[in-house]
Amino acid sequence: IGLGAVAGTPCSQAPNRRTGRSPPGILRMCRSIQPLHNYEPPTSDEEVHAAAMQYVRKVSGMTRPATVNQVAFDRAVETVSTATRQLLRGLIATSPPHDRTIERQRARARWERRQTGALSC
Repeated sequence: IGLGAVAGTPCSQAPNRRTGRSPPGILRMCRSIQPLHNYEPPTSDEEVHAAAMQYVRKVSGMTRPATVNQVAFDRAVETVSTATRQLLRGLIATSPPHDRTIERQRARARWERRQTGALSC
């Protein structure tokens, strides 16, 4: 449904730009990091970590770092997680909290509409 690492689901494979086919064993990095502010129930540490992991993967250009880069990669994920938690604690909501279940249902409905539109072409 396009929720990626935040929802705990793997991203789909990246298609080859020329052929439109996905190379075997290569996962596409998710394009969007989901909002984490002002949700009920509140954002968990696991969701913050998943968003940080997604961000570091996107910025570094790698889904799994080489052993030589693992320490730097892990350090970056922890730094981004810490900064994200600090940001979320400091933000003041100006609207009622969003319901995660409803937001996921809406995301699913948008995804299904896109899929239906893609099939009709």
